[in-house]
Amino acid sequence: MRAVHGRTAEDERGRVEGAPRRHRIAVLALPGVPPFELGIPSRVFGSVEDAEGRPLYEVTVCTADGEPVLSDAGFTLRPAAGPEALATADTVIIPPTHAMPELGRGGPLPPEVTAAIARIRPGTRLVSICSGSYVLAAAGLLDGRPATTHWNLAPEFRSAYPTVKVDEEVLFVDDGDVLTSAGVAAGVDLCLHMIRRDHGAAAANRAARMCVVPPWRDGGQAQYIDRPVPEPTVAGTSATRAWALEHLGEPLTLARLAEHARMSLRSFTRRFRDEVGMTPVQWLTAQRLELAKQLLETTDWPIDLVAHRAGFGSANSLRAHMRTALGISPAAYRRTFNSQV
Repeated sequence: MRAVHGRTAEDERGRVEGAPRRHRIAVLALPGVPPFELGIPSRVFGSVEDAEGRPLYEVTVCTADGEPVLSDAGFTLRPAAGPEALATADTVIIPPTHAMPELGRGGPLPPEVTAAIARIRPGTRLVSICSGSYVLAAAGLLDGRPATTHWNLAPEFRSAYPTVKVDEEVLFVDDGDVLTSAGVAAGVDLCLHMIRRDHGAAAANRAARMCVVPPWRDGGQAQYIDRPVPEPTVAGTSATRAWALEHLGEPLTLARLAEHARMSLRSFTRRFRDEVGMTPVQWLTAQRLELAKQLLETTDWPIDLVAHRAGFGSANSLRAHMRTALGISPAAYRRTFNSQV
């Protein structure tokens, strides 16, 4: 949790009583904001509590000048704060706006938005959801950095902001202090990723359960599957995927998965790719990595046992997969994310 300059009386009371200071998140609502994307941070981060049931995040919706803004749904939103909320935030999140077409041509931000962004302290974590990335780019905050946005906007974005290393094929990009996501549901994925980064897998999983959403989709997962949606009358692989998640520690060959789905190898592989956007082996490896990370974060089990329970067979295999996917060893991951170590 990032430190902030200055403390309020509430902060001091929390420190004396042993309660953690809540991480402050400011959500900047701009004219033309879609209500769904605007509500994602409050809903997801508002679901995170510590072991004593105390909220770990404080989410404030603000506007650039403190005045109400018209959403793209046709109703007016009255903010809880003005731009002063940006000056004390640990994280600033910018949802999309559909009322600034000039940004799509590389045009300047409105003066009040520029002034509001200037209030953000150095070192504050910056986050965009969908086309909120245009705001960060127009402010020069994405120059030379990797980022993403909605895949349909990528050609325009790349033309307007050629110095940004845009990747439209991923759900979100975590570049340390600047994070960007694709459209709508990817904003939920990014918020859960941030909770995981801040407080570990258990906290992120609890928040996901409260929001009734999948607890994890990797940032590198494709934004969309460029294939026809399978006919609903055709047997699917969802039941086999659910079964596989309960048996990750066992040998799960492609033949065994196809047998469980009662399909031929060829039909199962094709159907799986149609539904998930990756091969069964790629998906299985990703799920095993996720389980291994959770075990490293929440237990003190030896690496060999973690590898076995996650289905990698040996610690060497787990190390190789984690270094390829995350660039870090299991032991280093545990030191970073396991508060018991």
